[in-house]
Amino acid sequence: MDFQIPILDWSPASPTPQVEAFLRRPPFDERAEAAAAKCLADIRARGLDAVLDACRAFDHADLTPETIRVTEAELDAADAACDETVKEAIRLAATRVMGFAKAGLRDDWDIHTFNGGRLGERFHPMDRVGVYIPGGTAPLASTAIMTVVLAKAAGVPEIVACTPARDGTAVSAPLLHALRVAGATEVYRVGGIQSIGMMAYGAGIRPVELIAGPGNAYVTAAKRQVYGTVAIDQVAGPSEICVLADRAGNPKWIAADLLSQAEHGSGLEKSLLVTDSRDFAEAVHAQVLEQLARRGRRAIIERMLANGGMLMAVVPDLDDGVRLCNRFAAEHLELQVADAEAVLPKITCAGAVFVGYWTPESAGDFVAGPSHVLPTGGAARMFSGLTAETFRRRSSFVEFTQNDLAETRKAIETFGALEGLDGHAYAATARFE
Repeated sequence: MDFQIPILDWSPASPTPQVEAFLRRPPFDERAEAAAAKCLADIRARGLDAVLDACRAFDHADLTPETIRVTEAELDAADAACDETVKEAIRLAATRVMGFAKAGLRDDWDIHTFNGGRLGERFHPMDRVGVYIPGGTAPLASTAIMTVVLAKAAGVPEIVACTPARDGTAVSAPLLHALRVAGATEVYRVGGIQSIGMMAYGAGIRPVELIAGPGNAYVTAAKRQVYGTVAIDQVAGPSEICVLADRAGNPKWIAADLLSQAEHGSGLEKSLLVTDSRDFAEAVHAQVLEQLARRGRRAIIERMLANGGMLMAVVPDLDDGVRLCNRFAAEHLELQVADAEAVLPKITCAGAVFVGYWTPESAGDFVAGPSHVLPTGGAARMFSGLTAETFRRRSSFVEFTQNDLAETRKAIETFGALEGLDGHAYAATARFE
């Protein structure tokens, strides 16, 4: 396989062009956007028939209106097919994620005005949401936990899950078990663009209010295009990891972490090492090549490497390293440095930060607690990861007394005149006539 893992110097004063190019990730794929537009238009026009046709074309799944939904009997069979080790791991993850999700929920609140009125916010769960669970190159049972559990923690009564069928109609038993444990109320063996269209437009099912969850470029494009018809959590693309490391780090551990995100399968993943030591970068480089030979998904990783998906940047010092990490705005950022706690407050752009030598990113993928559905492609500068709050509506409320309105009447009338909205002004004036 023809690939190189560059080790390049970088500093704010001398930003190496190849490193700068690595930092730039396109926000969307034009081919995926075109394919999504075509498929979604077909679903709007033909409904469930278009969804089923897309399942046959893209997932090689010959489904009917009667077989598109996973039955309770199939969920029972999936439960029985999972060994106790798998069930225990799923229960552990679900418990930890639920605890974190509930801890992050905001409470209703209000404040009082000086004149006896009230202002505040109220939070309500959405009524019906959809989650997408990838199942192509790997059935992601962990993603079932990291999405559905959050919706359940928020109090959503109807949680629709879509995941692609494999080999016709089959769905991974551990994935189905995870969906049941997490709290999904409906499960459909539909993937790709067609699943997003089905949930958004109500093709054969009742439409949802929000769609959450990660996916490939085509799923991401579809989510972008249905935004407005439904809410979406974020636009997330290929997975990525950045590791900030000093000489005290362990090259073997860091190489393992860099390779972990390279095995997802799109070939467009990104792995960036930022270190203040060229000798250390070379040691990590050697470990990457050694460990690659033993990875079960070696061919997938090599495709990512051939696409230039891994780079090692040597910086003058850790402060410059922090600047580079914030520029990259990674989905996952590890702080593999001696004083990680001191560095943590300086990190301002990252989907999730993994602090210290004993915190591999994979702990966050599976069991730590925060959702692993995170912004990618530099979007961590603008977006945050999935939380239970994503699945709730927030409404502000205002309760004025007569004295509150009297105090603010002149300002209301002034703004009304300023903006040419005399009706707005008179709505306040009328109450004192």
